[in-house]
Amino acid sequence: MSEPQDAGPRIEVGAVERLHKRDLGELCEAAAAAINDGAGFGWVRPPQPAAFERYWRGVTVVPERILYIGRLDGVVAGSVQLVSAPPQKEAWRLSCLIDTHFVAPWARGHGLARQLLEAAEAEARSRGFKVMNLSVRETQDAAIALYESLGFERWGTHPKYAFVEGRSIAGHYYCKDLTDPPGAAA
Repeated sequence: MSEPQDAGPRIEVGAVERLHKRDLGELCEAAAAAINDGAGFGWVRPPQPAAFERYWRGVTVVPERILYIGRLDGVVAGSVQLVSAPPQKEAWRLSCLIDTHFVAPWARGHGLARQLLEAAEAEARSRGFKVMNLSVRETQDAAIALYESLGFERWGTHPKYAFVEGRSIAGHYYCKDLTDPPGAAA
């Protein structure tokens, strides 16, 4: 008799409109772990738990934000936000933004970051967006490699994009033309 083959970890990605207590706690823990590992996405150190919970709850009530969470074996391990322009920014209504994209260090290497981005891109295409934008610190080598592998094109660099531990860090700006068929540039 042969041994059963390991199917690998179970990955789930989906949009959430509301965060239940367990999901909120896991999301805060995963985000804090990513921040402590240098993932960035704006924070240098994780905020206090109550402030962190308020932030994530707030994300779910902003009409222009769609929060996707990724689970590894049933535990929240990462997220991405798809952000559209508010109504008063009519000239930008055909573009969207990727924000707060991360995967906890313990969950990396399983394709979760890619699946989160692919889910956000599929939603952006379904909503008729023509361009997807994002920015990233120059120190985020794995994220940069992922974005470029998915067809994002670097269009600029800001030399003083972020300030971490008393020094400035450059950041790169990327865009992706969503009028191309999915997977055309990958």
